[in-house]
Amino acid sequence: MTSAPLAARLRVPSGPLFFPVTAYAPDGSLDLDVFRAHVRRGVEAGAAAVFAACGTGEFHALAPEEFEACVRAAVEEAAGRVPVVAGAGYGAALAVRYARLAESAGADGLLAMPPYLVVAAQEGLLRHYRSVAAATSLPVVVYQRDNAVFTPRTVVELARTEGIVGLKDGLGDLDLMQRIISAVRTEAPGDFLYFNGLPTAEQTQLAYRALGVTLYSSAVFCFAPEIALAFHRALATGDDGTVHRLLDGFYRPFVELRAQGRGYAVSLVKAAVRLRGLDVGEVRAPLHEPSEDHVQQLALVIERGYALLEEDG
Repeated sequence: MTSAPLAARLRVPSGPLFFPVTAYAPDGSLDLDVFRAHVRRGVEAGAAAVFAACGTGEFHALAPEEFEACVRAAVEEAAGRVPVVAGAGYGAALAVRYARLAESAGADGLLAMPPYLVVAAQEGLLRHYRSVAAATSLPVVVYQRDNAVFTPRTVVELARTEGIVGLKDGLGDLDLMQRIISAVRTEAPGDFLYFNGLPTAEQTQLAYRALGVTLYSSAVFCFAPEIALAFHRALATGDDGTVHRLLDGFYRPFVELRAQGRGYAVSLVKAAVRLRGLDVGEVRAPLHEPSEDHVQQLALVIERGYALLEEDG
């Protein structure tokens, strides 16, 4: 069973979890100076944790040395104020390599992505994540999505595995999540962490909160931390009026715009960061940039979100 001290190493406080985008220069190379500024602004704005080089950070597009440089930069900018969690993925061998690079760069934990391409049985998935957890001393959060979907029994076994401290859900099957939480609570009690990891998680967080899942990723925090913080505060204090106003006036329009393009969960966020004044560059292939019309709509959605904050003020 997961040890409480290991889970506690993540020290995830209450607040939006910040998944910074990875900054690129005009020639497509890594721009660490801009990335550092992005991370620094997020930490200073009130992020509860930094998840560097994960999904929003285009983990799939980074070479190992770029990945390590990003994680190291995030650790240095966080300076111990909040935990830094790094992505790790692909097949078992590469996932282990990325995990060790993250540990050498000073990360506080790992977000284990689904294995590359393979659709595996539960036994194989369990072996995969146990190999990642055994590779370093870092606490591991397993990301459920795409080809990595777990039965409650498998999550119980994950929770019993030394080094695995939590599950991030990017699937959105609330019935399955309820059964997972119930099974772990009954058969592997301890400080197992659960995260809502759906794109624009605020849109579904009312439902996840009803299951007892209070931690969630916030891509919006990348470009509108004030909106993300206001939503989180309203949710935590039971201010349903503010929650509903932000959902209706900002989050739903943003999600509907995001749904108009494949890969927009990353490229639209990156465009929003640029709109807010930080030139983080474009996304790398195979992702593509939003259309000019969609960027104009994005600007209006962001403007409306900030106007709602002024109305609440």
